[in-house]
Amino acid sequence: MNITVSGTGYVGLVSGVCFAEMGHNVVCVDIDENKMDALSRGISPIYEKDLEDLIQKNISIGRLTFTTNFKQAYGNAEVIFVGVGTPENKDGTADLTNIAVVARQIAESIHHDCLVVVKSTVPVGTADKVEQFINDFLINPVKVEVASNPEFLAQGSAVRDTLQADRIIIGAESHWAKEKLLDIYEPFQLPILVVNRRSAEMIKYASNDFLALKISYMNDIANLCELVDADIQDVAKGMGYDKRIGSNFLNAGIGYGGSCFPKDTKALSSLAKQHGYQLKTVNAAIETNEDQRLKLYNKASKRLITFNNLKVAILGVTFKPGTDDLREAPSLLNIPLLLEHGANLYIYDPVGQKNFSSHYAEGNYAKGSITYCASTEEALVDAHVTFIFTEWEDIKKIKCEDYAQFMKTPLVFDGRNIYSPQDMALAGVEYHSIGRAVEMKYKTERVMNPNETKAATTIK
Repeated sequence: MNITVSGTGYVGLVSGVCFAEMGHNVVCVDIDENKMDALSRGISPIYEKDLEDLIQKNISIGRLTFTTNFKQAYGNAEVIFVGVGTPENKDGTADLTNIAVVARQIAESIHHDCLVVVKSTVPVGTADKVEQFINDFLINPVKVEVASNPEFLAQGSAVRDTLQADRIIIGAESHWAKEKLLDIYEPFQLPILVVNRRSAEMIKYASNDFLALKISYMNDIANLCELVDADIQDVAKGMGYDKRIGSNFLNAGIGYGGSCFPKDTKALSSLAKQHGYQLKTVNAAIETNEDQRLKLYNKASKRLITFNNLKVAILGVTFKPGTDDLREAPSLLNIPLLLEHGANLYIYDPVGQKNFSSHYAEGNYAKGSITYCASTEEALVDAHVTFIFTEWEDIKKIKCEDYAQFMKTPLVFDGRNIYSPQDMALAGVEYHSIGRAVEMKYKTERVMNPNETKAATTIK
């Protein structure tokens, strides 16, 4: 089938590439000429496992093309998928400006009957408005219908999540629209649920917000665990055996980030308010997550007199491993505070440093400084404090004794609970994590830093 995908962000690009991989002829259209030029040469603008390989493969066999010519792209399409961004407004609502721009372009470009499919995350009822909007601006006497087909991909596993999705949700108001989408997804051989458009739009928000609720709930329980001397990882393991609960999204940490959960929780809460209703559970998740993202900084502030003139190692800056995305990453909240209090930051992230440097360039600031490191060891050598914000494999491979060996004072604040408190204590590291007590009962000398001239202190 001839498919056009509007937008080459996470949703649009991954969807378009996967449609091509499943045998469809796909044109991806965007206004960014530099991005389209790079994509036409097989260069992906985002870091995502397997994505660039599939782009190059499907370009080479002629099933995937990239263009900025929207009139041509829309005019020849049987089905148009809309995957443009819907950023958050100041009041938490979704900004549908990009959707409106694309809808008008479609209306002024199509020459024959066409199905328009909204894949972007949008408020309930948006597909109805888009259909009316397109019909208001139609130039040619053609039939246009709008369907909803929300995505459920996760950054870091987006290609797999699309090709091997748990389910495909189709929101359609006619047999014609339903059959079109069933034909497109037939090669995927995945479970498909067909509902009306508004239900499909709600399924997207309800799914994402439920996962956000699980994360915030576990972080809330983790904070209580610290107060009553329980271990959140043991608690999560015990909960996970219950099939009604499941083991996914039970890992406590420093909150959720990325392009979906923060935006979608606020958008659904705003939608409820517009209808005179309060989503109390979702509102609580939002509040809990906001507090949680500064959990490490607050722990460290209580432990230390000052950050001024301390070397602080930062391990990981992206909101999760497997992606270079920084949207709503806890690092973006914590690093400004550390700089403001005079810390000299040595940052390592295997993928995210380039993106992060566009927010915070290397060099001196009013009080602190930033240095980007080529390895974890470079970040750790002579550090007074280490913060772990992202659980990249490179970071998980650091041994407990490495912190004691390389750091000037082995003090580690781990927002992802990578290590065992007992193992860190045995290695001579003072270790603060989420939802677990600081393990201090082992009295063990740490390995002396080769640069030190005096014997290292012991944990008491």
